[in-house]
Amino acid sequence: VQLVESGGGLVQAGGSLRLSCATSGFVFEDYAIGWFRQAPGKDREGLSCISTSDSNAYYRDSVKGRFSISADNTKKTVYLQMDSLKPEDTAEYYCAADFRGCQVIMTDQTIQYLEAWAPGTLVTVSS
Repeated sequence: VQLVESGGGLVQAGGSLRLSCATSGFVFEDYAIGWFRQAPGKDREGLSCISTSDSNAYYRDSVKGRFSISADNTKKTVYLQMDSLKPEDTAEYYCAADFRGCQVIMTDQTIQYLEAWAPGTLVTVSS
């Protein structure tokens, strides 16, 4: 199972970025894919998850309405569209995959046990 993110960078407050998580090495539709972030000095937190078999999506309350997750099953890629970015969104962003589904992915206590992680991409939001 391999995942690679892209799309991070520097953006001004109020701006948008779209992160991509390209996957390989597994049956895409058998897995759920989640997006996470970790700011300096803080714990890693789950932001959103999509079940690639049925496109059901889940969001952390703090990003509902600003972030949108989607999947392109033909490209085996999951996206995170981030709008109305704020300086407090500055963090390293990661995607991860797990066959057990979004309930596991979105539970803080099980983050450390997810099957596969991408290396991370830095998002910096300037004020």
